[in-house]
Amino acid sequence: MSDREAGADRPKRTRIELLVRAEDGDGFRTRQVQSAFAYLESRPQRIPAEQYELARLPTSIQGTTAYVLKNRRTEDYLMLAEPEKFLWEQMDGRASLQEIGTAYVLRYGAFDFEAIPVLIAKLRRAELLTMRPASRLREVLARNQKNPAARAAEAVLHALEKLTVTSRRSHEAFARIYRYGGFLLFSPLAVVVLAVLAVLASKSAVALWVDSGEVTKGFTGHAIAAILLVKGCFWLTVVSHQVVHALACVHYKRRVREFGFTMLHGFIPTFYVDVTDIFMATRRARIVNALSGPLVHLFLACLYLWTASIPGPGLLKAFLAASGILQMQSFFVSLYPFCFLEMDGYHILVDLIGIPTLNHDSVRFVRESLWSRLVSGASWSRQEVACVAYFGLSVISLAGFVLLNVWLLLHASRS
Repeated sequence: MSDREAGADRPKRTRIELLVRAEDGDGFRTRQVQSAFAYLESRPQRIPAEQYELARLPTSIQGTTAYVLKNRRTEDYLMLAEPEKFLWEQMDGRASLQEIGTAYVLRYGAFDFEAIPVLIAKLRRAELLTMRPASRLREVLARNQKNPAARAAEAVLHALEKLTVTSRRSHEAFARIYRYGGFLLFSPLAVVVLAVLAVLASKSAVALWVDSGEVTKGFTGHAIAAILLVKGCFWLTVVSHQVVHALACVHYKRRVREFGFTMLHGFIPTFYVDVTDIFMATRRARIVNALSGPLVHLFLACLYLWTASIPGPGLLKAFLAASGILQMQSFFVSLYPFCFLEMDGYHILVDLIGIPTLNHDSVRFVRESLWSRLVSGASWSRQEVACVAYFGLSVISLAGFVLLNVWLLLHASRS
């Protein structure tokens, strides 16, 4: 068979359809997802417990265990293997598909990327699964479908989601970038360069802090231009962040599954890269992959702060200083795990402690179970301690971040 004939027979990767509960709550409707990024962020939710029944079958001669899942309303039955039962138990509407995949890897040590789509298809046919919107805003709109304004807003967001531009053939391009110099980013030379630049940037930051009033005056009369320059430059660094994630995936000989542009949560323009194949590598590879993106912001922050000390007072100096501060904040936000944001630092944390749905579990535990646990005086499990610690540190961290930025603004205005 020729390559062309083989390619013709190969099923095309089309848009993904999700089963969503209808407005009246009784039926279902399908909804298309435009990219793997949106698909990974979707949150499958099994039907209420009273509507299904799960029974364990006797262990087979081979020693394997299977389960029967019944939809009490439709009288449909599904046979589930042990790994499929584990995935079913994770589908509580709080965990995204990416988090469920992480939980699977931590449980079984490997992952078949077709396992979740195949299981979702089976559950859809049996009407055992619904999908929660990927963001709180979408949840609010979904709960208020009788409101014309809510329906109009959801229609706008759904239209924006169609702006997704994606490529599933980007791996070869990233492999070439890695081969022609990208590998240097993961060499000892890169560590030395970053360390030297950090020292230079630290000295420059001290000088800029002393003259902060003079630096901020560079924006005088150029407010609009300054905002456009800083935001535009920062938006472009998002591309670099994702590219380095992809190169890290190539570095560990895993495949970049997809790269593209999408509207995050329906209205935030951003680039993304699907590096879920890194789950097939070691824990070290996953941590390095997550760490590589934030280090882009650290490198750019040091570069901006160092170069900001070179020119005299004016728009260029102010632009470089402001960009450096913004990049430094992005570095800490993306790497700091305790802020309720499931970014790179959060993924490193859950990989280290083995609780892939820590964010959702902590919020749920504090809201629903913390008070009763305190009153009862019962001993706490390791996971409950981790949930309370994560929630408390996140609240403190967010409050401190807000106060720090207020203090910085007040200091700049008084200088």
